[in-house]
Amino acid sequence: MTHTLLDDNTAEGFARVALDNIVRPYPYKLDHLMTRAGDLAEPAVAHPVFYGSYDWHSSVHMHWLLVRLLATRPGLPIAPQIRQTLDAQLRPEALATELAYFERPGSRTFERPYGWAWVLRLQSELTLLGAGDPQAARWAAACAPLADHLALRLIDTIEIADFPVRTGTHFNSAFALVMALHFARSTQHLALRKAIVRRAHRWFGHDQRYPARYEPGGDEFLSGGLIEAVLMQQVTDDDCSFGDWWEIFSPGQAELATWLTPVTVADRTDPKMSHLDGLNLSRAWCWRLLGPALPPTLQPLAVRAWSDHLEASLPQAVGGHYVATHWLATFALLALEDTAPSQAAACSLDPN
Repeated sequence: MTHTLLDDNTAEGFARVALDNIVRPYPYKLDHLMTRAGDLAEPAVAHPVFYGSYDWHSSVHMHWLLVRLLATRPGLPIAPQIRQTLDAQLRPEALATELAYFERPGSRTFERPYGWAWVLRLQSELTLLGAGDPQAARWAAACAPLADHLALRLIDTIEIADFPVRTGTHFNSAFALVMALHFARSTQHLALRKAIVRRAHRWFGHDQRYPARYEPGGDEFLSGGLIEAVLMQQVTDDDCSFGDWWEIFSPGQAELATWLTPVTVADRTDPKMSHLDGLNLSRAWCWRLLGPALPPTLQPLAVRAWSDHLEASLPQAVGGHYVATHWLATFALLALEDTAPSQAAACSLDPN
């Protein structure tokens, strides 16, 4: 069994990868809708904060990783370098340019919903750290207009969306709501919390016998079923209610084995196939969050699945190809130490 604890050495390895990524300009996968001739610029011009780490959303969640490590491991030897780098990155004028990009006519769906969700999770972490850290409070203030803008966009989007996106990639609806719920709680954004709870129940509240045998797709880094279960755990009012939902939702024993068993990755240098290492880490994260609320007979299996999935893919977070190391450490950190928002805060709302 591999090492499955976040010690200082592991944390520093994650930090070094993130510090390298967020200021690394190339290679960069640009997602940009040109609306007129000449409407194109270098990534660092359009995105003076999130220009590194291969693509925009990966840069956002690598910033989150660094903030999270400052919060949980403030004594790391690398902490001063983290602070210096974040201070240079999270400048008000640079974040204003990022916001302006979202306000342009051609950017209505840019990074929806995955990048939006990670901005909200980043702002949640900045807010929590900033409560006792003046420097982080400045970063949070600089990032707040962008996060507030995307929170309102997310509300507007989910309020009119009749159907969720269930695929296990960047478009997954449940993942976005799980991440946004952290922001809604930490910033006391009641409108967003209400919208998440209502839509989660409407989209997923009546699902039955989830077909786990159809997972994964060849380039998925999320389990559509497990992340849906995490969301429902966080928007039901108590463990008993979630237990009732899980009993109806959960796949049969044979299909459940699909979720309990790590997947293999045929080519870790392939940008799409390498997503499957992310699937192993995100499954571990889901099992970590779900475990305490599952039936007693399933809890030991959840613990073992958490460990097995980490063992399968944790080494790739810092020692693999760049197609993986530009983002995997964030999911590794989630799998190793993430906790859910307070259910009392998140679930005391009428979903109807």
